Amino acid sequence: MISYEKTKIRAEITVDIVYDMLTEFGGEPQYTNFGIISQTICHNAPGEGSRKLYYYENTGLFHCYTGCNSFDPFELVIKVANIQWGRTYDLNDAIRYVAIRYGINIEADAINDADLNDWLILNKYDRIQSLDLKDYHVKLKAFDDTILSRFNYHIKLKPWLDEGISQEVLNKARIGYYAGGAQITIPHYDKDGDLVGIRGRTLDKSDAEEYGKYRPLLIGGQLYNHSLGMNLYNLNNSKQYINQSKCAIIFESEKSCLKYQSMFGIDNDISVACCGSNISMWQLQLLLDTGATEMVIAFDR
Repeated sequence: MISYEKTKIRAEITVDIVYDMLTEFGGEPQYTNFGIISQTICHNAPGEGSRKLYYYENTGLFHCYTGCNSFDPFELVIKVANIQWGRTYDLNDAIRYVAIRYGINIEADAINDADLNDWLILNKYDRIQSLDLKDYHVKLKAFDDTILSRFNYHIKLKPWLDEGISQEVLNKARIGYYAGGAQITIPHYDKDGDLVGIRGRTLDKSDAEEYGKYRPLLIGGQLYNHSLGMNLYNLNNSKQYINQSKCAIIFESEKSCLKYQSMFGIDNDISVACCGSNISMWQLQLLLDTGATEMVIAFDR
């Protein structure tokens, strides 16, 4: 089995990586002046726990104030794997997951190719950046897209229109408004056009300050979340033009894709959004599979 050095990997885990991790696991994190607060996904499914999971930047540890006490990011992966994925991870599995998911480039020991499981298949090379994911495809859970009929598409989203996003583009992307949460609704599709998640952008300033601007939509007890790092927003629309031009532009946010379409035209769209501050190996492989040979990273900072 391949072994990564825990201390080296942990030293590369930034606060932004922790935030992205909590977001993908459905914790709906928010930054504070001391660290991050999240739902207790350490022992609850997303949307079922309280907001009592804290991450302290000065120690690099989580502390759950409802029973789990203190633990590091690797232990969180182990807990989430068991609760959300029905898998039993050991420490090495968790370290390997974090290293690959967030592109942490650390030397690893050689591997015995016998009896490889899912993660070991991804680690049969000496260095992480040389991983070949062509034979490792992830199909995210699809939601019933009739839920989109519950949103308001007639209200004018003035803040976004004022930023230069056209109504035509908003209509095509099915950007709507959910009155129940005072949120702009942003459907996420996989490359095949299946609905895999819905993110909400709150228009309530106090709510945004407390819980963050963007978070998965929660309707009738159903959380419409998905692993952001295993998908690319807008690839279902832009894949044809990326294949033709062999070039893709990677933005952080969905709005940047919508602005790009509004500026250059829907039929010239080569944009995708990774929805975070990191580009995962899965996302890179999605673009390679689409035919991209050039990738332009257009992050906010």
